[in-house]
Amino acid sequence: MRFQGKVFNWNDDKGFGFVEPNGGGERAFVHIKAFTPRSRRPVDGEVITYELVRENNKRCKAENIQFARDLKGASTRQASIKRINPHKANKRRTNNNTTVNVFLVLFWVVLVVSILVGALPLVIGGVYLVMSMTAFIAYALDKSAAKNGRWRTKESTLHLFAFLGGWPGALLAQNRLRHKSSKAEFKNVFWFTVVLNLVGLYWLHTADGARFLNDNVLPFVSGLQSLMMGGS
Repeated sequence: MRFQGKVFNWNDDKGFGFVEPNGGGERAFVHIKAFTPRSRRPVDGEVITYELVRENNKRCKAENIQFARDLKGASTRQASIKRINPHKANKRRTNNNTTVNVFLVLFWVVLVVSILVGALPLVIGGVYLVMSMTAFIAYALDKSAAKNGRWRTKESTLHLFAFLGGWPGALLAQNRLRHKSSKAEFKNVFWFTVVLNLVGLYWLHTADGARFLNDNVLPFVSGLQSLMMGGS
């Protein structure tokens, strides 16, 4: 959820200040690095729009800050573009959804085939499934928190879920929930974790990877199963 308010007590030398939302409400800390994009520096009384994030120490800070007048100008230009070609944005979104769906289907097909032919153990498929569900839920909770001004999930945590095999669920959440899908810096790191994960998955198909699974992963999983069965 985005708020609108005025900047006050701005210290240009140190690059920080505060914002008070229009109509009253909780004041938030403002840092120059939170402006997107960082095209210029604010002044006292400048109207901005922002997302409210509550940190562990209960202090509120503004993130994804934009100047209201810049946003208004961008909206006007976007509206003009849509009047010229009203179906262009919808067509681009549809094409993107199709690409993502095809990519995900291909990945799951390759993964299932690798398991069926014995190239990978079943536990690897389970890891991807569980981590994907975990990542999707984490994205959904983070979007809800953003709308309601609650404590947000760290981006590093979302990236960790993706790296550990949850990237299919994360990608589906970005596509379906429209969350974290337009922030370029986040997307760049996300795709880097996807590449690292796929490289690791490819390595598991090699002789060294197979030995690692047989010597470390499978005994660990068997131990967990024995522990769970013993506890029950």
